[in-house]
Amino acid sequence: MESDKDLEILTAKKMIELRKKMAKAAEPKAKAPRNILVSRLVDRGVEVLEAGESVYPKEMKTIIERLAELIEKGVISGYISGGELLSLLRTLGLRVSVPTRIAIEDHGKLVSLADKIRER
Repeated sequence: MESDKDLEILTAKKMIELRKKMAKAAEPKAKAPRNILVSRLVDRGVEVLEAGESVYPKEMKTIIERLAELIEKGVISGYISGGELLSLLRTLGLRVSVPTRIAIEDHGKLVSLADKIRER
């Protein structure tokens, strides 16, 4: 009988430990602010973000943290396009230039507009 009580005590302790481990594993881990923002960027958003970071690293860090905070709070619920992010940066006074290329389909191949004009 004594061994049954000891066995029950041991299994109860093990169950408590397992519950603690499972509760700890179930806790959401904090994501980096940049990863939170990147998960919501669409179109050329990542390209605009990287262009901004290369020109204004300190300012972009603050902007990224603030946007991630707004996303987590639910103030920003949708996706952010590259154009919207670029517009935001320009509104804040950050002159970020993103390389733009216009391509035209010519006989099944993409040809840059500059090459197409040169041909004529």
